[in-house]
Amino acid sequence: MQRATSPKSVSFYSTLLDSKPAKVRSDYALFITDEPGMELALDLRDAVQPTTDAHYGIFVETTDDVERAIERLSSAGLASSIEREDICCYANQTKVWAIDPDGRRWEVYAVHEDTEERDAEDTTCCASASEERTCCVA
Repeated sequence: MQRATSPKSVSFYSTLLDSKPAKVRSDYALFITDEPGMELALDLRDAVQPTTDAHYGIFVETTDDVERAIERLSSAGLASSIEREDICCYANQTKVWAIDPDGRRWEVYAVHEDTEERDAEDTTCCASASEERTCCVA
């Protein structure tokens, strides 16, 4: 049995991507964006189980772009954490995190510069959703 398209998922991705879906069906939603160029197809059937051990990123060119995403996601109550000038994954970055209704973790980020170290000493932001997160409090 298929469920109706999750209004929460469609709303989440509309806000995250700052875009309305190009197509919505009872078990499917398709988002197509120009900035950044992306096609995201959501399979909304009950049998699909997303992983929460991975995270997904949307690269933007400037911190102003991140700040606009922070404003948009915060206004909608979707920003789970904000990092500014933090070293993570061999780069100094500014980012905002959001978690979709099914537990997928997304970051909208800009890179200031590459670094030789993977993470700052207190950074746990790229940890899996099951690991405790001690940084990144908005």
